[in-house]
Amino acid sequence: MATTAPVHPVDEVPPVSRLAAFGLQHVLAMYAGAVAVPLIVGGAMKLSPADLAYLITADLLVCGIATLIQCVGFWRFGVRLPIMQGCTFAAVSPMVLIGTTDGGLPAIYGSVIVAGLAIVLLAPVFGRLLRFFPPLVTGTVILIIGVSLLPVAGNWAAGGVGSKDFGEPKNLALAGFVLAVVIGVQRFAPAFLSRVAVLIGIAVGLAVAVPFGFTDFGGVGDADWVGISTPFHFGAPSFHVSAIVSMLVVALVTMTETTGDFIAVGEMTGRPVEPRTLADGLRADGLSTVLGGVFNTFPYTAFAQNVGLVGMTRVRSRWVVAAAGGMLVVLGLLPKLGAVVAAIPAPVLGGAGLVMFGTVAASGLRTLAEVDFKGNNNLTVVAVSVAIGMLPVGVPGVYGKFPDWFQTVMNSGISAGCLTAIALNLLFNHLPSRASSSEAGVEPEAAPSGA
Repeated sequence: MATTAPVHPVDEVPPVSRLAAFGLQHVLAMYAGAVAVPLIVGGAMKLSPADLAYLITADLLVCGIATLIQCVGFWRFGVRLPIMQGCTFAAVSPMVLIGTTDGGLPAIYGSVIVAGLAIVLLAPVFGRLLRFFPPLVTGTVILIIGVSLLPVAGNWAAGGVGSKDFGEPKNLALAGFVLAVVIGVQRFAPAFLSRVAVLIGIAVGLAVAVPFGFTDFGGVGDADWVGISTPFHFGAPSFHVSAIVSMLVVALVTMTETTGDFIAVGEMTGRPVEPRTLADGLRADGLSTVLGGVFNTFPYTAFAQNVGLVGMTRVRSRWVVAAAGGMLVVLGLLPKLGAVVAAIPAPVLGGAGLVMFGTVAASGLRTLAEVDFKGNNNLTVVAVSVAIGMLPVGVPGVYGKFPDWFQTVMNSGISAGCLTAIALNLLFNHLPSRASSSEAGVEPEAAPSGA
């Protein structure tokens, strides 16, 4: 008798009710980060409130499209894993510099389009580098991703950077309450509810926040019901050499970060990333970045915030994240709905973020548990990589006197730590001869299978 091959958890399609709940959870987890980049860049360029609102809706729309491309995929585009897409923070400083000195938004969008095309072309090259990401490197990178995100959750818990009541005990109390709800639901609720623990925590936190005056729904009334982003709304793109060079550096940084995120999700879902799928995922990043330049938004990359949600909930279906992408498209077309989501207080997101981002770090430790640390220098690789990765996180201005291109690379703890881990792994585990490596107890071919 013919038997049907079992469906991998990544390809399973949950019932519609669970699909919607799981998807909404992903949207809420990444929303604040998704709108932060257009707010920062638009604010630095002193755009009008109407133009800022336009940037946000355009960003949400392309976020959704980019997520669908990544999760569902077509031809050689898309990693086909549960990966949320959002604007990369690595591009913020260069874009602010370009926008204020090199020709405004048209110059930004010209450089973004070129960077996106470069990512598409370089994707196969990065795909061949996968053998330099053994568990020693991937575990270290995943650990750095999680730990480097924790300050984001901490800032949310304290009330959000720049808020007048930043650090007030009431903000931390609300974040702690949400964290307690998430943990309680995970521990005591039935299996399905435990998988939407973050969603429940945010919903309960919002219900508590409203009567205590944490929320401001004033922006909902001002938002339009329908908004459609049209190509080149701010004018035809212009191409400046200095702007393009800056954005190409950003492209290399985001490709490195995205590679780490892909590998992390591959580990969590039981579908390890291979050279071909890595190239397909990076190619999708490039296409989404080109779309960003055309539709008035910015470079796109995998969102590390949602990596933690995948690990915490153990919901591995890519169709859940595709549903979240669909919701982002709707939010991008209906600004009033987006304004409702934006009214969720930062401390509520902070309480949920603490457990999500901590889960990413813990997943890195789990991967590192597979590594042999006896009779070799692997501990040095981890120690120095984490130290370099945490340096810009703990001391944000440490590279302030260095050239812009250096700051673009090293101010991201994820890219700095990732590059360090790759370099040290090559130094200690690839350069020695096979014989001397074997005597030292080091696996000379530390690359994952399929490299």
